[in-house]
Amino acid sequence: MMMMMIMMMMIMMMMTTTMMMTTMIMMVMMMMMMMMMMMMMMMMMMMMMMMMLLMMMMMMMMMMMMMMMMMMMMMMMTMMMAMMMIMMIRKMTIYVF
Repeated sequence: MMMMMIMMMMIMMMMTTTMMMTTMIMMVMMMMMMMMMMMMMMMMMMMMMMMMLLMMMMMMMMMMMMMMMMMMMMMMMTMMMAMMMIMMIRKMTIYVF
């Protein structure tokens, strides 16, 4: 009887250990999967952030280019105006003299 009990106990212990092992493996697998998912999410987020940054940089570059063009146009306009003024003054002096 005692032998039977011990055998039963042993079997039970074995079962529990195997179960625990499987659960442990499952847990580890789950953890790994979660980690992988997290990593993937992080990578995606990083990619998105990079894309956003690139877009922002592009936008900034475009804005800068536009500003430069505007400045150039303004400079050209002022130069033209100055030239016209000088011409007018010259004409006026000629008329005066």
